[in-house]
Amino acid sequence: MNINLPNFNMKNLVREAGSTISRVVQLTEEKLGTTERTEYDLHFQNLAERADVTKSWTEKIVRDTESVLIPNPQNRVEDYIFEKIEKSRPKRLSNLEHLALDMIEAGGDFGQDLPYGQALIKVGQAEQKLGQCEHDFIATSGICFTQPLRKFLDGEMKTITKERGILETKRLDLDACKNRVKKARSMLGQQSAERDLRVAQAEFDRQSEITKLLLDGISTSQASHLRHLHAFIQTQVRYYKQCTDVMDQLQRELANLGGPTPYVPLELHDGIASKTNASGSGGGANRGGGSGNNTGMGGHRLNQPMHVNTDQMQRARVLCSYDAKDHTELNLNANEVIFVTECSPVSEDYMYGKQGLMKGLVPRAFLEMLDDEKDDERDRPANIAAF
Repeated sequence: MNINLPNFNMKNLVREAGSTISRVVQLTEEKLGTTERTEYDLHFQNLAERADVTKSWTEKIVRDTESVLIPNPQNRVEDYIFEKIEKSRPKRLSNLEHLALDMIEAGGDFGQDLPYGQALIKVGQAEQKLGQCEHDFIATSGICFTQPLRKFLDGEMKTITKERGILETKRLDLDACKNRVKKARSMLGQQSAERDLRVAQAEFDRQSEITKLLLDGISTSQASHLRHLHAFIQTQVRYYKQCTDVMDQLQRELANLGGPTPYVPLELHDGIASKTNASGSGGGANRGGGSGNNTGMGGHRLNQPMHVNTDQMQRARVLCSYDAKDHTELNLNANEVIFVTECSPVSEDYMYGKQGLMKGLVPRAFLEMLDDEKDDERDRPANIAAF
């Protein structure tokens, strides 16, 4: 019966055991302060300290970013496991998408022809778009930011940590050899200890250079991390812009639905104020009463007429079609008749218009006043009679 035993080299085993015991003794004496130790140079210490700070903060940044992207810790653990076993992550519906499905289903049950049902369906569809934007943002942020930083931690930083551990081992061997040289009594023992010291010194210097080169590479890594940070910010800006576009479109769709309680877009009056103030900062502002204040008596905003009924507004015909630049303006069709009045303060470029249930800014250049023509026609016979 043949039994294959591992081929142990007893000499190497004894040598390794002796080196380990020597390191333990050296480390214990250093802790007790009974022996000297080789100190690293100041430049190396600064590099090592920077590496420790970089590792610590990079771990925190990656962890916090993943918490923002995937708030549910259970989902993060699940994704980590699937990543380790090299399988695709499960596709989950976000909270926005769950809300969207419920809203769409509720809108169908309430009635697609009713205002509330229509609004629920519109909002649900918008929430679905927001959920898809969120999925794209999470995926892109992982590719351009968290994954490169985690790769740095799992690759370069682990290599640096390993080489620093080897360097510390070489330092302990070097200091142990120095102590043996001091304690050598015979001439033969002195020569053997000095030979071991030269070998230990050479190995320590070589490992020190290797570790220092790796530590110097952190500057290059941080420059790479800066590029990844820029990419993450661009992704975040793109994500929020997409969300803003979706919500602006939703506001326009809700406003077009009408109904017994029509939707008034949020911050419509604030947008009107900024436009009227910008265009009326010159001569138009003086015609508006000479005051740059946006509020009047009783705290009412002066960017839109107060208590103006349709009878108090003038009719105007749209000369050509106009697409609104944002939610503060009205979309106009050629030859359409709308009601308009002056903004307050008066703007040279815009008037305040009413188009059915919708209200907003309309450019003066696209309007032809109709009530002014009728006033002129009424005044003309009176002037003839006077002659």
